[in-house]
Amino acid sequence: MSSTPAEVPDAAVGARPGARGDEPVARSTIAFLAFLGVAMAVGVDIALPAFHRIADGLSIADPSRVSLVGTTYFLGMATGQLVFGPASDRFGRTRTLRVGLALATVGALASMVAPRFGVLLAARAAWGLGAAAPAVLRFAIARDLFDGDRMARVVTTVQAVFLLGPIVVPLIGQAVLAAGPWRAVFGAATLVTATAFAWTTRFPETLDPEHRRPLDVSALGRAFVTVAKTRTAVGHMAAQTFTTGAFIIFLGSSQRIVDRVYGRASLFGVIFAGAGTILAVSLTINARLIRRFGARTMVLVASCAALALAATGLAAFSATGGRPPLLVWFVWVAFSNTMFSLMTPMCQALALEPMGALAGSASAIHGFVTMAGGALLASIFDSLIDRSVTPMAVGYTLYSGLALLSLVWARRPQPSPR
Repeated sequence: MSSTPAEVPDAAVGARPGARGDEPVARSTIAFLAFLGVAMAVGVDIALPAFHRIADGLSIADPSRVSLVGTTYFLGMATGQLVFGPASDRFGRTRTLRVGLALATVGALASMVAPRFGVLLAARAAWGLGAAAPAVLRFAIARDLFDGDRMARVVTTVQAVFLLGPIVVPLIGQAVLAAGPWRAVFGAATLVTATAFAWTTRFPETLDPEHRRPLDVSALGRAFVTVAKTRTAVGHMAAQTFTTGAFIIFLGSSQRIVDRVYGRASLFGVIFAGAGTILAVSLTINARLIRRFGARTMVLVASCAALALAATGLAAFSATGGRPPLLVWFVWVAFSNTMFSLMTPMCQALALEPMGALAGSASAIHGFVTMAGGALLASIFDSLIDRSVTPMAVGYTLYSGLALLSLVWARRPQPSPR
């Protein structure tokens, strides 16, 4: 392995598509991180600040229906996890990434020019499907290129870059919205996805041809059966599905709350970025707590905290007619979402722990179930939120309680097969 810190090891770098195998293309670590940062930006929904403008622009009588713009996007991303992970093992990372980014570009462009709400929803589903590619492949590419401590450092940096997305992207969307119509936000997203796609033409293949595997649909079936028979996998997957549902309630309705409940639509980007900052700091602290107390303990602590926050918010919001002060709602939702987000990596790790050699396929199933299930659960409460934040608190309380019950059930001993 090369000792030059600015370069990816030659042995780990594939050749540029079309080049001879003996002509490796050196890539700097900074360029690699920059590439993944742009690619992952595709997966952060820049459209959130524009939801209220979409309702007006497409003459949607019921503003709560705009939350479907988010729901269809997440359903597309959930489905994409089942597609792009196995495809990249068979056809290579770069080719698969290009297909995903091309699809995301088409989806973003179609969203920009959509003449009707139904067309917009179809375009958003395609956009989400394509955006799943960089989300799924970012760690696979890192594994291809690095190993040992260097891989750990790079993956940590990639995750940190990814966390910047929810902080920065909504602010960019808000700025674009302040200068132009809602379609301009989708135009900006089209530019980002097209840029990422163009960059893939200069990024070499990272998966060694000798390590490619044939597509095996039956592996997903075997993994599904194994997951369904494993209590700890089902319990932690269910807990993450409920917390994901609660978090997507926020994603789908927060802009409408800031606009229609508080009349402060211009502050949405700042509020979203503030919540993202609290989350990023909390994730850093939680990593240290996990090392000290263990994931099984910390996931229960976070779940209990989430339920306590949700129930407290429900009581407080009901007492104020569903319209607490904006600052009170922001603090409540920021820390509630932080608890949900802290639970996500711990639930995933604990669910996949007993999967052994089926971990890859089980991970795809886990991602699909939690995101698709969460999007569907969120849609139940998204449609109820208009002039009050109480329905959000009801959803948070219900799903937090169900998540805690799932975790408790997951900790019970697995019954011995007869």
